[in-house]
Amino acid sequence: MEPLFFEYLPSLFSVAGLVMISLISPGPDFAIVVKNSLVYSRKTALLTAFGIALGILVHVAYTLLGLGLVIAKTPWLLFTVKCLGAVYLLYIGFKALRAKKAQSLVGTLHHKPDISPLSAICSGFLTNALNPKCMLFFVSLFSVVVDPHTPFIIMLTYGTIIFIETLAWFGFVAFCLSGKTTREKFNAVGHWIERITGGILMALGVRLFLMV
Repeated sequence: MEPLFFEYLPSLFSVAGLVMISLISPGPDFAIVVKNSLVYSRKTALLTAFGIALGILVHVAYTLLGLGLVIAKTPWLLFTVKCLGAVYLLYIGFKALRAKKAQSLVGTLHHKPDISPLSAICSGFLTNALNPKCMLFFVSLFSVVVDPHTPFIIMLTYGTIIFIETLAWFGFVAFCLSGKTTREKFNAVGHWIERITGGILMALGVRLFLMV
């Protein structure tokens, strides 16, 4: 087993490095984590990060199974995925744009009522799972490092590394931005945070539609 992993060590490091670079690049995932971190509780922020990591696993799974290449080579299917992703970004962006200023009391921190754990996970999961750029990234990545002779344990290792990296990065972002001190500073402008991130998400949705 050890010689096998040693043989694929360069590929494992390459995948880890490329995925981390893609994670720290601003996009829909980052925007939704920032919004939920500053507007809701730390628990909601971390569950959003967990949802994004679960969404990544969807892309990894179907790409390693070969379905990602089929989708990328099938125009109507890729068109459908892009449309679904754009509509979802526009939907959550529009909801955020309508955010109203929360009532607050002097010396007391009052945020918007927290959303349910399932809603938090779903917000992260759907934002990532419906992102066609994420799909195309993994199709490109795995077309280089995976071939018909790649052992299943190595493909499983790729998926594990990507999941852990995704959860660690967005969990770190969520933890840093959802602290009490940070949220207290942003409490008075919480509705503007939602509106700004909503505008970013809608812009990303429009951009995705234009690319369809």
